Amino acid sequence: MSIFLGIDPGYADMGFGLVERGNGKNICRAYGSIQTTKELTAGERLLEVYDGLADIIERYRPERAAVEKLYFAKNAKTALRVAEARGVILLCLQKLGVPYVEMDPVQVKAAVCGHGRAAKPEMQKMVRMLLNLKEIPKPDDAADALALAIALSNSRILANI
Repeated sequence: MSIFLGIDPGYADMGFGLVERGNGKNICRAYGSIQTTKELTAGERLLEVYDGLADIIERYRPERAAVEKLYFAKNAKTALRVAEARGVILLCLQKLGVPYVEMDPVQVKAAVCGHGRAAKPEMQKMVRMLLNLKEIPKPDDAADALALAIALSNSRILANI
């Protein structure tokens, strides 16, 4: 059995989801978000992202991780902060020895929904169904992270890597 970690990068709120692959199916192990404290400096908030992710990695020992690539952002300031958080996330994965891939949203949607133009509600519904959850995972960042973990697990199995 292998555990896969999906990460939806964020500066204020980073989503994570852990999926275990065993006996030909995916099982949800954990999901949630790491929320940073608004009153802290940028460096302190990025340290919260690092420490929170390091704690998740130490607790669940994922075999691999998938990190969502940064895509179009309407707000340049937000995009820069998310890019900074992505850098911290990649550094944490590298430092703790977790191999990772970067996936764009179209790849994840295609892997989870069968097409790359799925809307957020469709993705969330498919995550719920594929993991046999009673409810759609909240917050949205966690559902997105679970989708990344599912996509990584399924692609790994299909690619036999």
